[in-house]
Amino acid sequence: MSVTHLAARKDSTPLVPRRNELAVLSPVEQTGFALAHRMNLGAWKRFWTFCQRHIGSLWIYLATYNLMNVFGIENVENSDPTRPLVLVANHRSFFDMYTVSSVIFRRTRRPLSLFFPVRAKFFYDNPIGWFVNFVMGWFSMYPPFFREQKDARKREFDKYSLERLIQLCSEPGPNVIGFHPEGKRNLKGGTYEFLPAQPGIGKVLYASHPQVIPVFIGGLGNDLPKQIIGNWTGGEKVRIWFGEQLDLGDLYAKGDRLRTHKEIADHLMTKISELGGQDREWTRA
Repeated sequence: MSVTHLAARKDSTPLVPRRNELAVLSPVEQTGFALAHRMNLGAWKRFWTFCQRHIGSLWIYLATYNLMNVFGIENVENSDPTRPLVLVANHRSFFDMYTVSSVIFRRTRRPLSLFFPVRAKFFYDNPIGWFVNFVMGWFSMYPPFFREQKDARKREFDKYSLERLIQLCSEPGPNVIGFHPEGKRNLKGGTYEFLPAQPGIGKVLYASHPQVIPVFIGGLGNDLPKQIIGNWTGGEKVRIWFGEQLDLGDLYAKGDRLRTHKEIADHLMTKISELGGQDREWTRA
């Protein structure tokens, strides 16, 4: 496909990596990417979205229905389904965004096409990771980012992934992109403590101007059997708070530079923290 990234983005043709970007990946990584990329296009994407809605959301519901508490879901319901929606959330569990997506599938009528940008380690450099992407996310853990790989050359591929993510956040349609501004799970801090926001999300939003809704998630852990058993034995309540859609116009009016991107990311974490404050009050009541 001999088109520039920018031209492809303007005419909504799904971006593909240039040869030099793809060449930095190992054969296994190239294969993992090719599989996930294909599964996130056209009829395949519509099929996996059907599976997410009717199978994936069901098992998450069955594992959490006694514990689940949802607030502000109307903010998602009232979003424009013809424009991309980015959900920005705190990150403490492997299951954060899967649980959020299940709630949206089951409690709104909004059309969805889900994408979860993911660190490529394991999910793209190991066939077992491909399988986990299929079983857990119906291949929606896409696009991949290799920035934490030991081979710095692989960051060349991240230029493609960033452009692809911007495209997904720009093109007309029902795309819903789940993003964690912290960049990784917060495994040490308390429920209401957060890691520093990374500027990458600010760069993406600045370039794409999608709808943005903050989300706070509490009560989910990383021990899947314990989480499921707790649904019937009185485990910690799961709380998902959807905030109002954010107006980032003042930040978009600033220059396209790293400082602005970081300001946007910090603003997102502030809004997530405010939802966390509401959760703290609710749990104390």
